[in-house]
Amino acid sequence: MRAASIKDVATHASVAVGTVSNVLNYPDRVSEKTRNRVLDSINELGFVRNDVARQLRAGHSRTIGLIVLDIGNPFFTSISRASEDAAAESGNAVVLGNSGHDATRERHYIDLFEEQRVQGVLISPVSDIAERLATLTARGTKVVLVDSTSDSGQFSSVSVDDVSGGYLATKHLLDIGRRRIAFVAGPQQFHQVSDRLAGARRAVAEVPEATLEVLQASDLTVLAGREVGDVLVERKSTLLPDGLFCANDLLALGVIQSLTMLHSLRIPEDVALVGYDDIDFAVSAVVPLTSIRQPTALIGRTAIELLAEQLENPDAKPRSVVFEPELVIRASTGG
Repeated sequence: MRAASIKDVATHASVAVGTVSNVLNYPDRVSEKTRNRVLDSINELGFVRNDVARQLRAGHSRTIGLIVLDIGNPFFTSISRASEDAAAESGNAVVLGNSGHDATRERHYIDLFEEQRVQGVLISPVSDIAERLATLTARGTKVVLVDSTSDSGQFSSVSVDDVSGGYLATKHLLDIGRRRIAFVAGPQQFHQVSDRLAGARRAVAEVPEATLEVLQASDLTVLAGREVGDVLVERKSTLLPDGLFCANDLLALGVIQSLTMLHSLRIPEDVALVGYDDIDFAVSAVVPLTSIRQPTALIGRTAIELLAEQLENPDAKPRSVVFEPELVIRASTGG
């Protein structure tokens, strides 16, 4: 059985197609009697308006595309929720795409969102796709970078100063007396990881007797953190770091699992530990995790606001917003 069309409604209600259109879009232009007759026909026929067609005629939709690096990471889940809430306040909806750190998948979502005529694209890029995003913008779809910055200044962006966050985390370890520091890094093609390492190096450089070792994790996940922890416990105690700074909380939680649940190292007595992001699970870990807090709700909301600025004034100069991170001290460093 085919779906009822606007023409079917008009025939059933004995009105013109334009009258049905006015009832749907400009009800005040139609008398109450006629409006009720059309609405009765809509309900009786089960008519559903083709909003996609309407959006294509208008040249845009009421949706916003959001592409994140890893929806399995609570950091991005929180940003997604905040951006969705902010968009809903103006009658818009956010459609989520998870690139999963895959550049091919990322480009697929960009193409898909452009085909769907979304109002704009919010994106945490996997790699350098400035050229593709510039093309998207030139065709009329606005772009905002999330948890990233625009080196060229072409796009509005919202991010956190990860160099400052890396410095805060490592300085805290140094301030509590740790000197053999190790940074547990995920893939360093992500600027977030390399920036946090740069901050750690800056802090260690301020303490002559301190050292910094980089431990490469295979990913930014709990499992990858457990693998790093398993490698560490195989070392002689004299070769163990006494302070660990992990590139994100998921890595840190994996290290905690390995060191405390599967092995005999104590946190923070033997190894003090700092994570990054301050996800909800940080406070409920088997050893509550000291972490660098990022204002995820503010990031998501600001991304929507930056997009709104671009939509309201297409000639507006792109704007960059950078938030400062915050150290939250818990039991994993003796807090």
